[in-house]
Amino acid sequence: MGIFDKLTGEFIDIIEWLDETQDTMVFRFDRHGNEIKNGAQLTVRESQVAVLVDEGQIADVFPPGRYELETANMPILTTLRGWKHGFESPFKVEVYFVNTKRFTDQKWGTKNPIMMRDDDFGVVRVRAFGTYSMRVEDAPVFLKEVVGTNWEFTTEDINDQCRSFVVSGFTDALGEQKIPVLDLAASYDEMGAFLTDKIKPKFGEHGLDLLNLVVENVSVPAEVEQAIDERSKMGAVGDLGKYTQFKAAESLEKAAENPGGMGGIGAQMAAGMTMGQAMTGSQQQAPITPPPIPQQTVYYMAVNGEQAGPYDLNTLAAKVSSGELIRETLVWTKGMTEWSKAGDVPEVSALFGSVPPPIPPAE
Repeated sequence: MGIFDKLTGEFIDIIEWLDETQDTMVFRFDRHGNEIKNGAQLTVRESQVAVLVDEGQIADVFPPGRYELETANMPILTTLRGWKHGFESPFKVEVYFVNTKRFTDQKWGTKNPIMMRDDDFGVVRVRAFGTYSMRVEDAPVFLKEVVGTNWEFTTEDINDQCRSFVVSGFTDALGEQKIPVLDLAASYDEMGAFLTDKIKPKFGEHGLDLLNLVVENVSVPAEVEQAIDERSKMGAVGDLGKYTQFKAAESLEKAAENPGGMGGIGAQMAAGMTMGQAMTGSQQQAPITPPPIPQQTVYYMAVNGEQAGPYDLNTLAAKVSSGELIRETLVWTKGMTEWSKAGDVPEVSALFGSVPPPIPPAE
């Protein structure tokens, strides 16, 4: 190589980015004045995309590969600059390297408890947390909608927004799927898959792709956990009579280990009596008890735009007589999906026929 060739080679820029971090999503190539010379060598590695931005406008996008920057492989920038033929002078342009690799182990969690209605425990507060993975799917959209003019952009800069998407979707999922509290632990995989599909479009609006979302834990308050433990104990006990016999036999065995003294004798006698009572009780038939008295349906009324009640049917009949309840009044009871006119609810509508009309005035 001659001296002239060597000097010419020194004018050719080499544009590349080696990522030494684990969380950088976008990096702007830094050079003095942003000047790039004709024939500059651009190297885009796997899991990268290079985007040229000219005066704030996104121009050409380069996938992985090695490029010599000329008018032939910069069609958009050539059009913006008005280059009809080859060019020789340097030009100013910003080069952004966008990392398209998978960013894993991104944390999400509920800052505040989420209220949900459960058939077993009523209204329950739950918290949840887990992880998700994402990557940049559309580099120009991500630069335009999220990054802006930042010279470096990391996952921490967008995690708060992504966590908001996940928590919002998780809250909606609890309401839509109506999974009982006792079954939440067995539904983590299904909830994760459901949330991934539900939240993907929101990530897509920002040029991102949500790859997978994992629900690691859904916790409830201590008092609800205690109630669940009590139910587990009751299920483990099973037949209460057999359980009592087992505990009595266990007491006899312990007392036999120390036969001397009144304490041992008393323990044996007490255990024997307990065992006898338990055996006798287990042989007796359980007393027959009638079923609980059915509860009368109660309804709420909409009065002047506010909720009133609940009222049983006798009270509603009195309100029909007084004129407070008419066929157009909105009512609601458990099991109804929405408020309905009293005249459209069969049980309430029957009250209007059982109440006599007002007595006509005397002539």
